[in-house]
Amino acid sequence: MATGTVVVGLLEDDQDQADLIRVWLEAAGYQVRWYADSKEFRRKLGAESIDLLVLDWNLGTQTSGLEVLEWMRQSAHQRLPVVFLTARTSEQDIVTGLQAGADDYVVKPAKQAELLARLASVLRRTGVNVQAASWLSELDPYQIDMERRSIRINDEDIELTDREFDLASYLFRRHGRIVSREALLENVWNLSGDVNTRTVDTHVSRLRKKLQLSGDNGWALSAVYQHGYRLEQVK
Repeated sequence: MATGTVVVGLLEDDQDQADLIRVWLEAAGYQVRWYADSKEFRRKLGAESIDLLVLDWNLGTQTSGLEVLEWMRQSAHQRLPVVFLTARTSEQDIVTGLQAGADDYVVKPAKQAELLARLASVLRRTGVNVQAASWLSELDPYQIDMERRSIRINDEDIELTDREFDLASYLFRRHGRIVSREALLENVWNLSGDVNTRTVDTHVSRLRKKLQLSGDNGWALSAVYQHGYRLEQVK
């Protein structure tokens, strides 16, 4: 899978509805990970890095989508963008969802064009690069040239292997979010996520040193216990 692919999580307990939305998202170029219930979602979230979550408000007899969202905003995944799918149309319900931390909402029955437009809007606002830009100048002092496959720091070229460049570009595109070792193996190494992850740790350590990602340049690449890594801007 290309490192630019955006992964959308879908927490929806109605399989027919989930199948329909999955068809729409995959046709638009997204990779989709479907979770049938909140327990499965919480169990797998640490290992399956996603860029955005489409979350059903009403999850049958399970924990509600609102409770899932509140849990996320207090967890290591607090920055993950969330779009609510809801049959609730009252102004108060919408306000409640947004105040709980939702980035947007789509009223059921969902319409394909509206859902895709809202997802694209949230991804743009929250910094996920759906399309690779030639130069990502907003990541000062880093400049990433996707065509030349090179990274510069303050106009100085940094010597990187192909694998290190792929790893760096994947992390920069998802900056601010937790990325699991399994996701890195799958997307950067094209390997199954259940193999030994020591090679990921070794490459991350080397990349942190080469790109000076310790915080001095305003960016830090750090390990998140039992989850993976997060590249983020620091003050």
